[in-house]
Amino acid sequence: MIGLIMAGGKGTRMQSNEEKLLLEYKKPLVLHVIDALKGSNCFEKIIAATSPNSPQTQKIIAENNVTVFETLGENFVADLNYILKKLDDYVFVTSGDLPLLDESIVEQIVDTVNSDKTWTSIVTTKSFQSSLGLNPECIILFNDESYVHTGISIVNASEIKNLESVKEDYLIINDKRVCLNVNTKTDFDLLSSL
Repeated sequence: MIGLIMAGGKGTRMQSNEEKLLLEYKKPLVLHVIDALKGSNCFEKIIAATSPNSPQTQKIIAENNVTVFETLGENFVADLNYILKKLDDYVFVTSGDLPLLDESIVEQIVDTVNSDKTWTSIVTTKSFQSSLGLNPECIILFNDESYVHTGISIVNASEIKNLESVKEDYLIINDKRVCLNVNTKTDFDLLSSL
């Protein structure tokens, strides 16, 4: 299995000139994700998708012995699709802005996901995120319940030709380690209280 960190975004919702994944929460945000993937010992290889939007992030990723895979930086979906079409393995995809991610939750996800599925997205309930003070934006409805994407998926890349034709399955994990994507200053401020 390959670990893939999505680290090429502009971070425009942070309203800051600093690259979002380099914001410090004990260490730069992206290093929490790198350390969680490395510490889990679940991956043959760890790569990071960067773009021209994140030159300093790219530098720190390379300094931490993670292979950099440069994309155009158009948007998350386009960049992910571009990379997945070049891979032929199971891929653990995670956003680089999950500073509470740790090795044990990564192991739990890898052990729990059904490998027969092409695409499994990790979601939390909207009510769980609200209980933590989070105000999620990416809400999906299924089984008459509101859920939130965490930015984590396990994908069988050998089955990916085009993201539009992929059936998405869901694994619900209500755990703060997977639900705090730092997208805004409010999210960043919440870190210290969780």
